[in-house]
Amino acid sequence: MSHCILRMKENKLVRDLMTVGVPTCKHDTPVKDIARFLLEHHVEAMCVLDAEGHGIGVIGEQELVAAYGRDDLDTLTAEDIMSEGVPELNPDLPLTAAAQMMKDKGIRIAYMLHNAGGIIYPAAYISYRHILRHMAARDETELKDLGIKAERKSPIEQFIERRDEARRKAGLT
Repeated sequence: MSHCILRMKENKLVRDLMTVGVPTCKHDTPVKDIARFLLEHHVEAMCVLDAEGHGIGVIGEQELVAAYGRDDLDTLTAEDIMSEGVPELNPDLPLTAAAQMMKDKGIRIAYMLHNAGGIIYPAAYISYRHILRHMAARDETELKDLGIKAERKSPIEQFIERRDEARRKAGLT
């Protein structure tokens, strides 16, 4: 490994690798819908929000597999099987320390929380997958979609994509 790549890997902070924007679901979302979302969007977990929008838990592959085979699977909701609490990491934490903390706490995904008007919600996240991508990256260009400086679509571009997807699903296009 070149000295430049080694230095790139050593000096990273959580903020340099996190994904801004967090997949979320309401506490009463059916488990089957969550499983479908995780598969279709290639994400590892979702943060569960209560009726006011506060992060109250996490639901991912581990929770879903644990629920598999239950007789009440068709009626289970996120709140029924989520892991309570939202694991948090500081975005200014060195990546090596964050990876060790995640391993020590037994969590594969951690969130950076934001407080807006008294509502605490997840604003960004980092996961084992982020760390593996960083480990495997040949150079910075392979990570340009990650971190606080990542190239992101504007809110209007995001709106148009969601609108067009909803129209497509409804058979209107």
